[in-house]
Amino acid sequence: MTSSRPVARQNAAGWAPALVPNVTVWRPALARGVLLRHDPVRDADLLLLPERVVVLHGRAGAVLARCDGSRTVAGIVAELSAEYPGAPVAAEVPDFLAGLRMEGWLT
Repeated sequence: MTSSRPVARQNAAGWAPALVPNVTVWRPALARGVLLRHDPVRDADLLLLPERVVVLHGRAGAVLARCDGSRTVAGIVAELSAEYPGAPVAAEVPDFLAGLRMEGWLT
């Protein structure tokens, strides 16, 4: 039986203790009022927040595009691992998503 209770964990960047939801049950979704858009002028993905814009780098947009509430973090990692073989997806994506959740940008 898995618990939906968050577990304390520290990421490589050193922010901790962070409450990271159990990846087997958390289905991340963009928080209310947060939009993911692509800016063709900058050729960059953006997170549009109330009174703020966050420019995403690398494949962050590809990660967040999968945060629709239908996939678990483990499912997102599996999809990205298949799409980007050799990338450190399993090591980086859960912490990235947990950080965005701490910011209030993911539910």
